[in-house]
Amino acid sequence: MQSEPAVYRVGDAVIVKIPELPLDGVDPAYLYPDFDPAVGPETAREFGPGSVDQQTGMLRQSIHTWLVRTPDRVILVDTATGNDKERPAMPVLHRLNEPFLDRLKAAQVDPEDVDLVLFTHLHVDHVGWNTHKVGDQWIPTFPNARYVFSARGHDYLAALSAGDGSDVAIRAEAGLGRMVKTPLAGVYEDSVRPVVEAGLARQIMVDELEAVEGFSFLPTPGHSIDHACIRFTSRGEHALFWGDVLHHPTQIVRPDWNSLYCEFPEAARASRRWTLNHAAETGTLVFTSHFAESSAGRVGRDGDRFTWQFA
Repeated sequence: MQSEPAVYRVGDAVIVKIPELPLDGVDPAYLYPDFDPAVGPETAREFGPGSVDQQTGMLRQSIHTWLVRTPDRVILVDTATGNDKERPAMPVLHRLNEPFLDRLKAAQVDPEDVDLVLFTHLHVDHVGWNTHKVGDQWIPTFPNARYVFSARGHDYLAALSAGDGSDVAIRAEAGLGRMVKTPLAGVYEDSVRPVVEAGLARQIMVDELEAVEGFSFLPTPGHSIDHACIRFTSRGEHALFWGDVLHHPTQIVRPDWNSLYCEFPEAARASRRWTLNHAAETGTLVFTSHFAESSAGRVGRDGDRFTWQFA
């Protein structure tokens, strides 16, 4: 049974987590290619049982969406994994059948009510509820919304989907250095292209400027080619939706650990450190994409280390 989600207030906005899928029993040696078994278990156990199984050392994570309600708009930040998607390369996400829309409705939001859908990046577990299956077609789930995402991120996925080699030039233009993986195949076709073809997409430059009233997209590439942390400002208060710059609280104390999903490793580490410094210096309330428990909190400092406190 789902517990009642915490409600956060930032200026005029109310922010609530809409859960999709808990991920328990994640092996840190699998999640982090640089995991050091000599120090890793001790690092993991710095966090409570809601984030780490204290007996096995396995990590607990979450996949969810953030619902932001302002006095005049209904906004979603990222859209989790989605149902019925063919993901055989990632069995935990393959052909899901989760009551995500029922959970959204429990928060008093129907799909038709959503005005904006904002994306930190276009990976499999962030774009899935963009669409739902009707017959043999993928139809936009939020028909009245504008879907706002990186133009470069879109073009990169489209190029990989086309298989015409044009992705090489996009990577060169991004200048992120060594690439170790590409995004999961099939995601563009069933979860991104349909909203573009429906005329619902707005593609933007990730340049720190206010892309949508109250929302700025801060460049934090590396995990993906044009990953953004999304900053929200209302009445002088701030929130930061940091996407996948961090996947679990262990990276607070080990920001050098990339996840196996990070595509450009050197850039991912640089963006992670920038984000942690920014969050610590500003005291911003952070809304994470994959931390378990409340999934929200604040970054602090203890000497030369970063700290995390759930909110």
